[in-house]
Amino acid sequence: MDDAPVLAGGDAEPGEAVGRVLGTQAASPLSFWVGFTPGRIAQLDDVVVTRRDVPGYGPVLVAGVVSAVEARHEGATYDSDVFLIAEGALPAAVVEVAEVRVTRVEPEVFVPPLPGALVYKAGSADRDQALYFDVMDRKVPIGLGRDGHPMYVNFDFLDGTRGAHVSISGVSGVATKTSFATFLVYSIFNSPALGAEAANTKALIFSVKGEDLLFLDHANTRLDSEAIRAYDRLGLPAKPFQSVHVFAPPRPGDPNGVPHVSSRTHGVGSYYWTLHEFCREELLRFVFADADDERAQYSMLVGQVAARLRAWAEPVGDGGAVLIRTPDGEATPAIRTFTDLVEVIDQRLADEATRAVWAGAQVPLGTVNAFLRRLRSAVRPLSPIVRGDLPAAAAHSIRTSDAQVTIVDLHNLPERAQRFVVGVVLRGEFARKESTGSARPLLFVVLDELNKYAPREGDSPIKEILLDVAERGRSLGVILIGAQQTASEVERRIVANCAVRVAGRLDAAEAARSEYGWLPPAARERATIAKPGTMFVAQPEIPVPLTVTFPFPAWATRPAEAAPLPVTTAARPADPFAGLPGTAPEDDIPPF
Repeated sequence: MDDAPVLAGGDAEPGEAVGRVLGTQAASPLSFWVGFTPGRIAQLDDVVVTRRDVPGYGPVLVAGVVSAVEARHEGATYDSDVFLIAEGALPAAVVEVAEVRVTRVEPEVFVPPLPGALVYKAGSADRDQALYFDVMDRKVPIGLGRDGHPMYVNFDFLDGTRGAHVSISGVSGVATKTSFATFLVYSIFNSPALGAEAANTKALIFSVKGEDLLFLDHANTRLDSEAIRAYDRLGLPAKPFQSVHVFAPPRPGDPNGVPHVSSRTHGVGSYYWTLHEFCREELLRFVFADADDERAQYSMLVGQVAARLRAWAEPVGDGGAVLIRTPDGEATPAIRTFTDLVEVIDQRLADEATRAVWAGAQVPLGTVNAFLRRLRSAVRPLSPIVRGDLPAAAAHSIRTSDAQVTIVDLHNLPERAQRFVVGVVLRGEFARKESTGSARPLLFVVLDELNKYAPREGDSPIKEILLDVAERGRSLGVILIGAQQTASEVERRIVANCAVRVAGRLDAAEAARSEYGWLPPAARERATIAKPGTMFVAQPEIPVPLTVTFPFPAWATRPAEAAPLPVTTAARPADPFAGLPGTAPEDDIPPF
């Protein structure tokens, strides 16, 4: 077994010889079986190579990934023979074999490896060639393989050069979808792939799981030496995100719009929309953001009322309040709360004298009543974030210019308000990128529960925006990193436009669906028992998904893990009264 191999395509250093190509199983240019030498073994996901000298072409390398491993007694006939063999009463041999799925043939001479040919574990050069890492000009680390060496994704399939968008699926709580999404963003920002663009590239993360994502700029107190070594092998620094700003909704009923967070006291700003912005930008559509709303008959009425508000609403003062002035000159008193605005709409649509002006003469009364019922039910969830009663000087818009990573906290909002925020923010950022006319700098949008915002059935304003991002975002530099429990429930066109697909732990029924056809059968079965931190990553350039384990986060993933930020002289306020109400910057308003 110590025969020197015939090298193909150069001077690649061979790895350890582990066996030979089987002659009892048919070998093809796409797959073959390996019989292991006693004492040698390869496990699932190992990269192996064999070579063949082809007349007229010279040495050809055939490289692949182990996709199945089997062991059996050769010579046993009955199940009970195992006991006789174990006792030495029946002669038999233990044979271990593996199936190899070919990933690359170099040069591309598609001939099968010959039975009896030596098979080697891939050395570093062969491994890079087998997994196409040697042709990736811009590699982004995505974790470690089972051999402990780095695995990469080609950044050309993330930044829009040859593809864009990422779809991450897995069971809630054990698939670590959000953790992998944040690690991927961190790896992009800290790898050489972005080059000089790293400083201007942004990430927008919507947080729906408590306050766990509000401490990405804090070191993780649970980070151990093993995790640090994993970052070293990946060529990444083991440190938290360096530039993070958090936006949270105001506390309900608070007259000053203090952010509704409890565990973070710095780098937090409130977000809300004034009534004037609500009317001027026709945000009423996002109040009816469920797919069921779009199927209802009142969807056209939503557009009509939104157009009336845009045309007839006039600002009052500097705090975002409005009054409604109709073409006949009638004007309402100043409207300062969302509740008051809904009451005005209710009165005008309920009154037969004004209904036709607001809704049109052909709208049935039943449709109007259905619209009003849905609108009234939005008062409680939206009142904290649509208002005209806060100080005019307070900044309240969600913006990605303040930091490299912008986190929009949604966990304290009802589901209906969450939909409103996601829809309005995505529309604003997409419109901003369209107005620049350039794909650079890139904006990565991390959105969990994608199946809630872009379900397979029905239509909604949010779904339209996400479809636009999936189909046109590549050219505009808006890259979606979407996570969901079930890819089978997400709009097909969004998933289809994702160049990179990732799966963590999967439910067995979900794994059997056609949306996971990119996973080989063995990988589908393994995905049902995968441990947290193990992900299966598919990208267009590599014909098999890579199995990777990403390191423990170097940043805090929950408040209890957050190390205190280092105190610097610049961070200490020179003014002894700094931080008191009325003197602190809007971003530093304490959450109490």
